[in-house]
Amino acid sequence: MTMGDRIAVGALATALVAVGLGGWLLFSVGAAQPAADDVLDPFGVPSTSALPGASDLVVVDVEGAVLRPGIIELPAGSRVADAVAAAGGYSPQADLAAAASQVNLAATLHDGQQISVPLIGATGGGGSTGGGAGGGLVNLNTATPDELDALPGIGPVTVQKVVAARAEQPFASLEELVTRKVLTNSQLDKIRDLVTLN
Repeated sequence: MTMGDRIAVGALATALVAVGLGGWLLFSVGAAQPAADDVLDPFGVPSTSALPGASDLVVVDVEGAVLRPGIIELPAGSRVADAVAAAGGYSPQADLAAAASQVNLAATLHDGQQISVPLIGATGGGGSTGGGAGGGLVNLNTATPDELDALPGIGPVTVQKVVAARAEQPFASLEELVTRKVLTNSQLDKIRDLVTLN
């Protein structure tokens, strides 16, 4: 083998080693960094960051003096002001002075939170004036959702029914709550001595 042949063989061997080393480096770097969608925990479940929409939303309940009370979904990180706006904003029955002191519009929402915008006449003594029937009675036509929810046998679903029904037309008698299918007879019996419509 001549000197030229030896140089050619040496150059070829060097080139093959360089190509092999380069391929190995490319393969090992690619294998060491899996795509975000492929990230698994030790039990083989995709990580939360790889699951779309896993924590992108919060669900809140907006009640009281808003135009469209009820359950609302908003992007995570939204503020109370966003929830009130999504519920149609304050209704004409909103007690703006009480809302300014009781509702922190800048607060960040958390999942499952209830926001209650006070109604005119429902704050302070408004919900406890019994029209001569004695103090401490809850006025079903003006009470806040929190005051209604505190009554025995009345839960969030029934509170929403009461608020929606009285927005259409105030209650004229306690029995009307049953005839308008807002309460059952047994629910009314539990609260009859605790409520008023005056």
